[in-house]
Amino acid sequence: MDFSMDNINGLYLDVLKEIGNIGSGNAATSLSKMINKSVNMEVPNIEVIETEKVVEIFEDEEEITVGVYINFNGDINGTILTLLDKASSDNLVRILFGKKPESDIYNEIESSVIQELGNIMSSGYVTSISMMTSLNINISVPAVNIDMVSSILSVPAVEYGLESDKLILIENKLEIDDEKIKCYFFFMPDLTSFDTLFRSLGVLGNG
Repeated sequence: MDFSMDNINGLYLDVLKEIGNIGSGNAATSLSKMINKSVNMEVPNIEVIETEKVVEIFEDEEEITVGVYINFNGDINGTILTLLDKASSDNLVRILFGKKPESDIYNEIESSVIQELGNIMSSGYVTSISMMTSLNINISVPAVNIDMVSSILSVPAVEYGLESDKLILIENKLEIDDEKIKCYFFFMPDLTSFDTLFRSLGVLGNG
């Protein structure tokens, strides 16, 4: 196998940025249809970070955040984690229902809204990959978890850390009804899938 996360820069990163741009556009369009409101999205920031340092993107490791986990499989396999700070998540609930959640623990309806958001964000990126590569990719039903950011990020840090010491972080900033929403998207294919992905995009040779 020719691909290594240690070499994910230059052309590799340019390709990931293009996927991120298209994926963000797909997600914004789908989200706009879901809530029937205009969704403005900045150009996403995409970087490769060390797995053990994912928690450091938050100032407070005990901050309550909302994580949506999705597994994907098919021609490539891995995990996607969509992460929102609690304020952003509450804003989305308010935009849809006219009021913010009454407690830190979401009820079934509020949780389903955030679950669908994670599904929309993940599907946007998976769709962009499929469009650019013709790879067949399926995604699982999203699972929502509300906890301290250190607890939520310990899952990719531990589980994905066994696969690689680096992962892909895509940071999205959205604006809906003048409300700011920040969304972190962790893209974590296994290394074999990265190899398949970049070969399908013509970045790696087939020899």
